[in-house]
Formats: sequence, C-alpha cells, structure tokens
Amino acid sequence: MKSTRILLVCMGNICRSPMAEGIIRAMAQERRAPIITDSAGTIGHHIGEAPDPRAQANMLRHGIDISDLRARQVVPEDFHAFDLLLAMDASNLRGLRTLAPDGTLISKARLIMDYAPEHALREVPDPYYGGDAGFEAVHDMLTIACTRLLDQLDADAR
Repeated sequence: MKSTRILLVCMGNICRSPMAEGIIRAMAQERRAPIITDSAGTIGHHIGEAPDPRAQANMLRHGIDISDLRARQVVPEDFHAFDLLLAMDASNLRGLRTLAPDGTLISKARLIMDYAPEHALREVPDPYYGGDAGFEAVHDMLTIACTRLLDQLDADAR
C-alpha cells in the first residue's frame, strides 16, 4: 500500500505544526496507517530548534513525545515530496501557495481545519504568546482535524 506523505505547516514550526505532526504520527501508528509526516514553518527564525517546551509538555500529557522534531523552513521542493501540505491558518496557507513551483501543485496546500468542518474555528490559533490553556485548545482542535483526516484517508484507500 502506498504511503501518504503529509507536511504540517505553521509560521515558526515550534508549536502548532510539530503538535499536529506528533498527533498524526501517533494516530497513524495506532491505526497501522501508511503515513509519512514532517512539519515546517513559513519563516526560518527557529531552524534547528526543538518544539517549544510548552508544546512538548502538552503533548507528553497526552502520551506523545515530539522532542525528536526540529524546526525547518518550507521549500518549493516540498510540493513534490508531499501529497498534502496542511497549513494551520490562512496566512501560512497563502505563504505555502506562494512557494508552489507551479499552479498544478497549489491544490496540495490547504487548511488543516478543512478536515473538521464541524469545528467553529477555521484556523488553528497560535498559542506561542499565551499560556497552557492555549496549547490545550490547539491540541483539542488538531486532534479533531487529524482524526477526520485519517478517517478520510482510510475511506479513500478502500
């Protein structure tokens, strides 16, 4: 069975996108789904850094270790390497679409919350300048979106 390659994208690649990557990795492993993940940021301020300690702590509370992840910046070649490029918000989606090497690849970039249409928010808020409650809210949103995404990929594979 062919693997689905998913890139999760936020601004700095230290909060939302590594959290999303960790959630998808854990869910894919539990389901034995052939998913390959990575995460990246639209800016390069944090290249090489581990996820924010608050993001790591939140994920550990949910049984997921993301300490192995390191921030990197999105590059145009990611549109060839990944089947889906999922942005956390509209600003990062615009940044992704600007990087697309050609118009045929732009459709690979979309909002992660498109997979959770029942949720009131269409964008995952950046918890960086807030406290633990913001990271928990982001975790909850991403869990819903990632569950629906994997459900859809499962259905598409049948």
